[in-house]
Amino acid sequence: MYSDYMKSFRESMEDFLESELMIDVEVGLGPAGELRYPSYSRTLGWLFPGIGEFQCYDKYLKADFKEAATKAGHPEWELPDNAGQSNDTPESTEFFRSNGTYTTEKGKFFLTWYSNKLLIHGDEILDEANKAFLGCKLKLAAKVAGIHWWYKTESHAAELTAGYYNLNDRDGYRPIARMLSRHDALFNFTCLEMRNSEQRPDSRSGAQELVQQVLSGGWREKLEVAGENALSRYDRAAYNQILLNARPNGVNKKGPPKLRMYGVTYLRLSDELMEKTNFDIFKTFVRKMHADQDYCPEPEKYNHYTYPMVRSKEKIAVEDLLEATKAVKPYPWDRETDMSVGGVSGVLADILAFILCIFKQRRDQD
Repeated sequence: MYSDYMKSFRESMEDFLESELMIDVEVGLGPAGELRYPSYSRTLGWLFPGIGEFQCYDKYLKADFKEAATKAGHPEWELPDNAGQSNDTPESTEFFRSNGTYTTEKGKFFLTWYSNKLLIHGDEILDEANKAFLGCKLKLAAKVAGIHWWYKTESHAAELTAGYYNLNDRDGYRPIARMLSRHDALFNFTCLEMRNSEQRPDSRSGAQELVQQVLSGGWREKLEVAGENALSRYDRAAYNQILLNARPNGVNKKGPPKLRMYGVTYLRLSDELMEKTNFDIFKTFVRKMHADQDYCPEPEKYNHYTYPMVRSKEKIAVEDLLEATKAVKPYPWDRETDMSVGGVSGVLADILAFILCIFKQRRDQD
């Protein structure tokens, strides 16, 4: 079904593909197009910052886990029954609390199995996409969710239920980047605009550290990394945070920055964005994203020159993917962007924008 849909898309968009108006195609790999399990869903009653729930209790995954556990010499192991419910906190569950089940041999085996299933799923879908778009001058892209709540706890519970086996001493995102590398795919991440100070204290958010970790892992695997903002924002502070993440060490006047994002998707076009004040700030943001440079019609000069897609490399063994779980210190980030959107005159406006943004965010979560 996936391959038929992608082949049909290619046929329907042939004119756009031949004109090279498209430079990448983001392949949907899960909820909201993201490579993750549907562990948190507002339609099913989830509320921020709930930890979510594992999604592996149908008869097929139960049988798969039982087979894997039996092969590992533990036929008595069952899927977790102590991981709480969608809106619980980590410490209210036996699985995620300090020194909980997730730290045991059984817990580690389950989490490895659960996250590996997600990796294999993404790899297989991208392999079909590669076949469908062979010869097209574009790149594939895959989006990973920015699950920043509970990042500053030991268990990273919300990430674990989504399929990202990420802990303080285990990198759950670099194996994804390594998997994407065989397809030469873009690693697209989110929540670029978020700062820790804007988040609810009880959510134990680490949005800034999460972005830094994930982007660093992508760059270490020699990937092109892209991203987007998670919430609609029109203030200077959000734009400055996006600019900082796009070029963590600023502009290099002698050539391309060592660390720089391939592209940024801005969410989103709306009536509010088109209000004069907001649109004026947005135009400045776009200008700063291009480092105050004029339009360049030659894509090879800004590293966006695309080649005809070739067949994906050989499949990477799971053992090789798991080698990437070793925790490595992320690349350093500057404190502030060197391409700031606003100056002193914008401080009061930013304070007001922060207050309105946080009020709206909390209202939506209640």
